[in-house]
Amino acid sequence: MVKVLVSGALGRMGQTVVKAVLDDSELELVAAVDIKSASDIGEVVGAGKSGVAVDVDLEAAVKRTKPEVMVDFTQPHVVYKNACTAISLGVSPVIGTTGMTAENIESLKQLSKEHSTPVFIAPNFAIGAVLMMLFAKQAAKYMPHVEIIEMHHDNKLDAPSGTALQTANLIREVRASMRQGHPEESEKVAGARGADVDGMRIHSVRLPGYVAHQEVIFGGLGQTLTIRHDSIDRTSFMPGVVLACKKVRALDGLVIGLENLLD
Repeated sequence: MVKVLVSGALGRMGQTVVKAVLDDSELELVAAVDIKSASDIGEVVGAGKSGVAVDVDLEAAVKRTKPEVMVDFTQPHVVYKNACTAISLGVSPVIGTTGMTAENIESLKQLSKEHSTPVFIAPNFAIGAVLMMLFAKQAAKYMPHVEIIEMHHDNKLDAPSGTALQTANLIREVRASMRQGHPEESEKVAGARGADVDGMRIHSVRLPGYVAHQEVIFGGLGQTLTIRHDSIDRTSFMPGVVLACKKVRALDGLVIGLENLLD
């Protein structure tokens, strides 16, 4: 039984994680943390009394309940601090919050080594999204002209999404750096062509009604190829979160990407 703490437990993703942990026979919810307290997180999420109150102090909750894993779906400006606290106390973070800097991630990598505590970060926990990224990497070997359109709910704080950036990074592994479009192309309005990542263009859409969606569009001579993934409900991320909770303690150091946990 893996003992789990959920950080950001009262948020939309946090509540979904709490339900997933409570429903899995191999996981035990021992703590829940958020900026606001609550008497019983199980009752909050509609799963009945769990005996786990929502704490506002992460460090105190860790020391009191001794979790092995901390699942973090909080905010970009607090996730790094939360992860540092967890690692320093020997708890493995499973991080779904995006928006950390490269410097933050490198620091967590070093901290993971110092405390011999594995860390897992996933830009996207949906199995379908991982497959979409892997398929895109394969396609880019043969169709190097590519643009990415990612669409999320209008409360998402970071852009481009972590999934879009991870997709671009995977494509960069098999695609030479190149500028796309006409060499004399110009933007009449700044940003019209999207963000430039090694010559690829990434476009971010933020609208109510969306959850998490991405298209990777390849263009070639007389043809296009579109690889698309849609998360229409936050439960789509839960199989990946549960898998990470069960496997993170066996990892070595800091690992990024759910594809590294799949058989």
